[in-house]
Amino acid sequence: MSKTKSPEAGPINLKQFSQLLGLSQTTISLVLNDSPAAKSIPVHTRERVFEAARKFHYRPNYFARSLRRSRSMSVGVIAPDLSEGYFTLVMRGVEEALLKAHYFYFTGNHYWNPELMRQYPRLLMERAVDGFLLLNTPATVRSPLPVVSISSHTGVADVSDIVLDHGKAAELALGHLHELGHRKIAFMKGPEIIPDTEHRWASILETARQLKIEVWPELCLQLGADSFSPEVGYSAMKKLLEGTREFTAIFCFNDIAAIGVIRAIGDAGLRVPEDISVIGFDDIISAAYQRPSLTTVRQPLRDMGYKGAQMLLEMIDNPDAKTPTETVMEPELIVRESTAAANTLRK
Repeated sequence: MSKTKSPEAGPINLKQFSQLLGLSQTTISLVLNDSPAAKSIPVHTRERVFEAARKFHYRPNYFARSLRRSRSMSVGVIAPDLSEGYFTLVMRGVEEALLKAHYFYFTGNHYWNPELMRQYPRLLMERAVDGFLLLNTPATVRSPLPVVSISSHTGVADVSDIVLDHGKAAELALGHLHELGHRKIAFMKGPEIIPDTEHRWASILETARQLKIEVWPELCLQLGADSFSPEVGYSAMKKLLEGTREFTAIFCFNDIAAIGVIRAIGDAGLRVPEDISVIGFDDIISAAYQRPSLTTVRQPLRDMGYKGAQMLLEMIDNPDAKTPTETVMEPELIVRESTAAANTLRK
């Protein structure tokens, strides 16, 4: 090392660190940022840089670099939570796009707490994020930063929404059940607080009308706020079966609820799909590995996450460019073992 004395207290800057090591600032930056160009630097030199960084508690001043760029190279992701299912797959796409662009992200999970939903945009802006990605979260706070939402149906002029074609989704699901001979179908409506719920429900009612499938109020289940545990599907289906078994199929709000529904049907001494067909929504990773494997409407969740992050980065790079108010993604019907022809004795 150089004979330059180390500072007695407080953090050191890159210039001081360079003097301590007798190396250029560029060499040190390449090593500590793990740049591909650092491979041309001798191993012993790289080790010396890391050893000295640990000894003198040096770390790159990221915020100073960000100020020079006028960017933090980070975004804020706001979601109800990141539980298994919908959010797991969406975040895979988000991370893939952000990592490719060398971006980092902060996540705020609000759990539908109105106070957190108000606070997170401010807290994240204080941390200098370059934009916001809203997952299944209403745009309750206007922001001067670029905002992209996924499944949020914000309807806000300066927010780009990525949504599913729920009309097509309802046609695929109910068309499948109709072709199998199901006429008396139970329906599961999502929690009122979730933005997708009303759009999907309106599409279901319209498609049922077109197919002349009657929607019986006594066969309609309403999920509570927590729709991300199989328990909500299990308890709702258990209660329904205690009142009536006069239906041959059920269209669930999501795959997580459908997993609970299948268990409730089995606990009631009935079989899926021989007695009751079950169709889910989302096509989460575990849907294909249930017993029976789950027929479902696939949302392209990973693609939606990737597209959302990509659009946000484009808005950050080109703040004056015109961006679409809404981007509609297409669903796909995935037929597995949980649906079959209606039992003629029960339909």
